[in-house]
Amino acid sequence: MRVSAGTELPVFEVDEVRAAAMKTMAVLLRDPNPIHFDLDVVAALGMGDRVINQGPTNMAYVVNMLVAWAGDPARIRALKVRFLDNVRAGDRVFAGGIVTSVAGDGRHQIAECDVWLDVVGGTRALAGSATVALKGSEAAGETPAK
Repeated sequence: MRVSAGTELPVFEVDEVRAAAMKTMAVLLRDPNPIHFDLDVVAALGMGDRVINQGPTNMAYVVNMLVAWAGDPARIRALKVRFLDNVRAGDRVFAGGIVTSVAGDGRHQIAECDVWLDVVGGTRALAGSATVALKGSEAAGETPAK
């Protein structure tokens, strides 16, 4: 695999964001916000008719995409995101990204990437940037060691 500016990262897709998983994550994250598990509260707040996914879970979809691409979670050196919109129960989402630059740090080739999470048929829920260390021979122009 050769990586250079413009390389698209493989999409990570979630076919259906499930309300039951949100309730579980609310417990695990110790997040008492009822918008994640109580439809009546969501409606009363004027936020629609489906519970709303946790931000950390939305960010995890992007992390999963980066790990699948990089091959190792330790290769993700930085991730900075901005939450733009909600993801709701029943939504289908996909995380994607594109390499904006590749440079060396003396030990590794480092890819800077724009990343995002989109709701299919909806809006961009999250956008940001990631820094990923590549395997030595993945950057364009490098020759693998023999």
